[in-house]
Order: sequence, then C-alpha cells, then structure tokens
Amino acid sequence: LIFNDSLPGNSGSHGTQLYLEVPSSCLPIVYSPVYNITFMGLEKLHPFDSGKWGKVIHFLKEEKLISDGSIVEAREATEEDLLVVHTKRYLNRLKWSLVVATITEIPPLLCLPNFLVQRRVLRPLRTQTGGTIMAGKLAVDRGWAINVGGGFHHCSSDKGGGFCAYADITLAIKFLFERVEGISRATIIDLDAHQGNGHERDFLDDRRVFIMDVYNRYIYPGDGYAKRAIKRKVELDWGTEDDEYLQKVELHSEGALNEVRPDIIVYNAGTDILDGDPLGGLAISPQGIIKRDEIVFRAARRRGIPILMVTSGGYQKKTARIIADSIINLRRQGLIGGNEDGEVAEECVGGVPLVMSSSDSSPSSVSTGPAPNTI
Repeated sequence: LIFNDSLPGNSGSHGTQLYLEVPSSCLPIVYSPVYNITFMGLEKLHPFDSGKWGKVIHFLKEEKLISDGSIVEAREATEEDLLVVHTKRYLNRLKWSLVVATITEIPPLLCLPNFLVQRRVLRPLRTQTGGTIMAGKLAVDRGWAINVGGGFHHCSSDKGGGFCAYADITLAIKFLFERVEGISRATIIDLDAHQGNGHERDFLDDRRVFIMDVYNRYIYPGDGYAKRAIKRKVELDWGTEDDEYLQKVELHSEGALNEVRPDIIVYNAGTDILDGDPLGGLAISPQGIIKRDEIVFRAARRRGIPILMVTSGGYQKKTARIIADSIINLRRQGLIGGNEDGEVAEECVGGVPLVMSSSDSSPSSVSTGPAPNTI
C-alpha cells in the first residue's frame, strides 16, 4: 500500500507525517513516552491511571516480547490531521483551559495557563491520536496493529468528554477511507464498559461503518441519540460476570462479522470492565479480559480481516499488567506475529515518512481521492 498526497486530483488529502513506511522487522505496536501524563500530581485527581501506557510497555519489555527499537514510535497529530474530522471551532475551544478541564474532568486545570495545558495534557492526547491513525495503516499492511494508547470513544467531531479530547477512532477510519485503496467498510467493536457515543455520533449516517457496542447500560454517557448508530447493541447490567459476558462477546462478534464483512476492524479494548473498576460497574476477571481479546482477534484473524486495537478506558493500577498479559497471550496463541529473528531496524523509531512523486507509484495502489465527507 502506498500513501501519496502529491497526486493531482487528490486535493482533499493534506500532507501528513502519520502514514509511514515501516520496515518489516518492526512490530506493528505503536507507542511513545509522550503518551504518559505527569503534571505536578494533577493527573491523580482523575481516577484514570495516566501513566498506564508506559507501564504496559515496561511489562512487555520484561517479558521480552518487545525491545526499545522493535516498535513504532507514535507521532503527534497536527492540526491539519485533526481537521480531517474535527471542526476548527472545536479545536479553537481547546485553547481555553476551562474547556479542557471539563473534558478531562480535572477541575484544577482551569486555573493553569493554556500553554501548559497544551504541553502537558493535550500534547500526550494528540500523540496517542497520531498513534491510532498510524496503527490503522499498519493494521492494513500487516494484518494487525496495536496502539498502546488511544480509544477516545467519547469524543466526536465537535465535542469532547469523558477524558476524550480527540476523536482518534473516527480519524483512523476516515484516514483509511480517504487514503488507502480498497478500504471502504469498517466495523467498530467497542468493548469498553461505557457506550462509545463519540464515534457513534460521527458515523450516525455513514453506512460504510458498522458499530457493535457492548456496555453497562446504567453508566455514562447514556447518549440516546448516539445509540441510533449502533447496529449491534448489547446492554449489560451491573455486576455482569465472565461467563455471561464472554458468551455475549463471542456471539455478537461472530454475528457482526458474518452480517457485514469489513475491510478493517477497529477494536476498542477498554479494561474498565474489570471487577472493582470505580466507573465501569462490571465484574470481569483479568482472565476474562484476556479471553475477550483473544475472542475478538481470533474472529478477525480467522476471516483474514485486518484489526486495529486501542486500549481505551481502565481505571485501576493493575489494568496495565492485564493489557500486557493479554498482548502476550495473543502472541502465544499465534494471533499476532513476532520478530522471530530478533533483528531490529533502526528506522522503527518514528518510522520513515513516504514522500513519493506520482511517477514512483502505480495508479492501482493509490487512492484517487477522499471518500465523501459524511461527518
């Protein structure tokens, strides 16, 4: 697959640094140390473990699944990248600390200068968003990809909330539709404990996107308007446990992929379904989460459908260990590949941006232009 923003007639696509030519020796796992939010302890005022992404990487290194140079370093999404989905008005509103404090649910942020909020809070979230977009292309190229962050499923094109400031899921899908030939249908499998009302609002009238959402019916956001976009809606009760949950996940994942065969699956793998999570209200065990991820990956891989996983919500300190254990299990089950010979390309860190002239590419491998804007 070739990305080319210089072709005549592709005027709807801007130049971006997020679609990379990544050497085959790199694992399609995307991360940057910038993901982690540390700011004078203010991050502790939200129940979200704002350093969990780095902890996942630490555990994967301990288990020798990855090394420093074997994964792809995420790049920050630029304003031009974000404008593929977001309105200019919404992005301008993020320049007000009060707005960011409301979205992230960290009230003291409203007292801080916005340049600090941009640097310490929004830049990490923009980098995770860039990581999701990058992982979308990697998933198509490799058959699978994991962004260790992302999954901001409460944010839509013109509204953030629930710690979600950028609509990374919508962005990843729109980038693929506009830039990658042969990607015209997507399925979102959202298994975070909360309803994914952000991407649901964005794709409400877009028949190219099939949404399956499994969530606790009694908790935030309870967005009835957005629910109209869900093609497979599975509403759970308080305290749902492993057996019932896993049965429903398998039944509906298989059903969704049998109903419509997509060109890409975006899997929102929130771990806030874990028993004891202060916001999720469900009672799934660590082993249940690992099995859940295996079910979804197995359904995708058996059909040969590329899958992009993002980690989304999870509000306990132990969720990082569970995410790492799940990725390790996917490897053991043969559902994701590994770097068998241990060879690492220097270019893994940051990837290599593709800058090609029209004479370097074949017409069959390049999108002739963006799909119609339905957002």
